[in-house]
Amino acid sequence: MGRIEYIMADKVGFFKRVISLFSERKSWVRQIGVAGIAGAVSWQVGDLLVKNGGVVAAIVCTLSIRISLHKSLREGFGQIIGTAIGASVALTAVELFNFGFISVGITIVMCAVVARALHLGEVASINVPVTALIVIGPGLSESTAIHRLSSTLIGASIAIFFSYFSHAKTPVGRSIDQIASVSAKAADLLAHMSEGVASGYSQQDAGNWLAKARLLIEEIPAIRAQSVEARGHARWFPNARRDEAQEIYIQGIALEHTVVQIRTIARTLFDSAVSGGIADSTQKAIAVALSAASYAISSRFEDTDLSFDDSHQSATSDARDASSALAETLIGDAKDADQEQIVRGISLAANIDRIADSLDQSSPALRDVITPDEPEAGKVLRISVRAQLAQLVKAISRRMRTIFRR
Repeated sequence: MGRIEYIMADKVGFFKRVISLFSERKSWVRQIGVAGIAGAVSWQVGDLLVKNGGVVAAIVCTLSIRISLHKSLREGFGQIIGTAIGASVALTAVELFNFGFISVGITIVMCAVVARALHLGEVASINVPVTALIVIGPGLSESTAIHRLSSTLIGASIAIFFSYFSHAKTPVGRSIDQIASVSAKAADLLAHMSEGVASGYSQQDAGNWLAKARLLIEEIPAIRAQSVEARGHARWFPNARRDEAQEIYIQGIALEHTVVQIRTIARTLFDSAVSGGIADSTQKAIAVALSAASYAISSRFEDTDLSFDDSHQSATSDARDASSALAETLIGDAKDADQEQIVRGISLAANIDRIADSLDQSSPALRDVITPDEPEAGKVLRISVRAQLAQLVKAISRRMRTIFRR
């Protein structure tokens, strides 16, 4: 009897573990569920509207749908451009060389050249030859190319529609969640540094702090991309508030500056440990300053309130006061302490001051310096249509002036 109960308990535990794999990843389950439904709907609608168009529609939908409406719009636009270019190049190649390895090779090469000439981004540049190969498949003709182009439009449109349901929250809400998560990790890391400095840390402890700080830095690009999406969403959707999205974007930049300073602090503590450790006379002041910075971060990002109230101001003021006290302690010990250690200590004080400036957004570096939205490689068009047209007009004008002068 006991063996049977043990087997049943083991099976129940196994099923609970399997269920937890999905219940703990609700966002991921929602995304793949939406993607699956979108692909199935694309197949059905493609077959209903275009003869044998379900396969192409489902493929394009799967390629286009992303984790958000903003990205799916971008991917769908890239698919449409890619299909138009691919269909034209494929029809021309087959017309000249018939269907075969020569026409396939020429299609791929020409698609890459055209994508480069139009300054398409990395994603769209890949989509151009992919959709060209879809179009150039067996049985290619003008009517078939039109059918596949129509199926591509259907698949991209359905992907854009269903991507709206990929997330339970708005882009601003997702940005807030990401900022809250990273800021909590940053505050916790500073708290561990403070405790370690107060009790006397080892080089191994400092190495662990530095490793965690580097991992925090790696989360910044995701915050940047999400806040950019929030601003883009606010521009196009009437139910979104532009001022709220802009403030979230500034908060993301402020957190980025904060995390960079934390990594610098971790590196400074590691260098100090390598050089023999921190002087006993400055341990307490450094620990207090790090603790104050940790509390300031927690106070600033612990809720979704965008305003900077008195409690937040008090926390950043405490961090500045602790930083000033640390600097005074270091200056007082300057005659007896090692010069390199004094320099590192002053560096810590400066880092904590910058954290406070970032948290209360008093630093001009946050608002007066233009921050790029995203890398060019992530854009469908590396250069906007307006800019490309302006360049083309200038080139034609220069050419015409040259001809007339002759």
